[in-house]
Amino acid sequence: MLRSGGRILVDQLLLNGVDLAFGVPGESYLHALDAMYGENALKFVICRQEGGVAMMAEAYGKLTGRPGIAFVTRGPGATNATAGLHIAMQDSTPMILFIGQVGRGMIEREAFQELDYRRFLSEVTKWTAEIDDPARIPEFVHRAFMTATSGRPGPVALALPEDMLAEMADVPDGRPYRAVEAWPSPGDLERLGEAIAKAERPLLLVGGGGWNEQAREDLRKFVEAFDMPTAVGFRRAHLIDNDHRCYMGDVGIGANPALLERLKVADLLIVMGSRLSEMTTDGYTRIGLPLPEQTLIHIHNGAEELGRVYQGELAIHASMPGMAAALASLAPPAKRPWAATLDEGRRAYDGFTAPVTIPGEVQMGEIIAWLNEHLPRDAIITNGAGNYCTWPNRFYRYRGFGTQLGPTSGSMGYGLPAAVGAKIKFPERMVVCFAGDGCFMMHGQEFATACQYDAPIITILVNNGMYGTIRMHQEREYPARVSGTDLVNPDFAALARAYGGHGETVETTEDFAPAFARARASGKPSIIEIRLDPEALTVSRTLSEIRRG
Repeated sequence: MLRSGGRILVDQLLLNGVDLAFGVPGESYLHALDAMYGENALKFVICRQEGGVAMMAEAYGKLTGRPGIAFVTRGPGATNATAGLHIAMQDSTPMILFIGQVGRGMIEREAFQELDYRRFLSEVTKWTAEIDDPARIPEFVHRAFMTATSGRPGPVALALPEDMLAEMADVPDGRPYRAVEAWPSPGDLERLGEAIAKAERPLLLVGGGGWNEQAREDLRKFVEAFDMPTAVGFRRAHLIDNDHRCYMGDVGIGANPALLERLKVADLLIVMGSRLSEMTTDGYTRIGLPLPEQTLIHIHNGAEELGRVYQGELAIHASMPGMAAALASLAPPAKRPWAATLDEGRRAYDGFTAPVTIPGEVQMGEIIAWLNEHLPRDAIITNGAGNYCTWPNRFYRYRGFGTQLGPTSGSMGYGLPAAVGAKIKFPERMVVCFAGDGCFMMHGQEFATACQYDAPIITILVNNGMYGTIRMHQEREYPARVSGTDLVNPDFAALARAYGGHGETVETTEDFAPAFARARASGKPSIIEIRLDPEALTVSRTLSEIRRG
């Protein structure tokens, strides 16, 4: 059966259960776009910039465990999309980026918008390839799905020469992908059980990618049966119910000193899924390098990550579902001296996440406390990067799986497109985006995408008129020498209305709850602009205090 390359490609996506693809159209892949015409099972979401495309696809991958699909055109389209690829790479998120390419007869001539993607994208993908023959599309697409989802998940990029997509070929479809699961060996489980039985002060630290709802449930069973004190890595709080008696908090930026002390004095540290990256380890200082003071058992779905930085007593190569299922089957030791410390750990967590007072008429701590009481358990919270992230990352309580979307790569501009992608995929769930004024403006044009697709996200935009994180460092290192960090912003509530959404402006704490209620009742994508006092630069220190040193 003769089909065009574009038709073969779309058939492989349908075969693999793809229901959403995000993209900015380009002439380089018109044949693929045409093949999508009339396909009710595959919705193509038209975005406004390729960085937003890739971030929406990355958010889809985080939420579903299936590769998020992105389409961009050649040259500038691909370079814009690298922001999302970098997030997917560092966050271990399955994703496939399809890139239109110049015709095969023009390769290596520096044709219009030509790039060699195999060289260009090698640092931000697990695998990048170019399909030269339409008959090989089923082979390449199957490999892309397998690579993106197996081992440590991550992004893949496939370049699609324009004339290749137009060429006809007679080739059968491939098979649907099935991610490869690695399981711990009986010997590894035995050694793990022995180490726990000998421990006096164990701590479980979970993070990374490759989790699903069942893995989280199996982890809960293990944690409960073992009374295991549990913490999470940077921006992985949704991997355990934050209200659980065994949850001690996160060890990301600005971690609870009491939790850091627990980490320091632990005699057994079980790390499951986390790479122990810079943010989780505070610049690789919280754990001895390369030999930790604690007995370290490191469990990871990527064999290449085990022993890469830290040298543990036991390294276990296993997928998160496979390892969690194995842990749930273990019998706890009769004596668990650490169980008596759980109440103390929870008191420390509760105290650390209680509202704090900051300068100005808006108290963000009280706003987060209100959201904790009023948002559904399955509400999805997104954010990008900036000091404002401390509020949702530290004070909000993530209760359900897949409720936190934040880039561990620290990429600004992520929160808004991630929220749009999440809401389009899960229209029945509430999606709340946190953004700073600087962060929002990087991909704020995707608010138009939300309006176009009737995706009523609620954006809480914290406006302090500056690039706050950089200003914090600037005031510390170069007090009162302000350079390059002040911002002049639009009226964000008016901007929301101009796009066709709903806008609110909040200048006091008391304004917030009714503004949120109106935003929710509007049924439209909304922006709630919170005008924050510039002095409230961080949770714990004002701008003036930082300047004084």
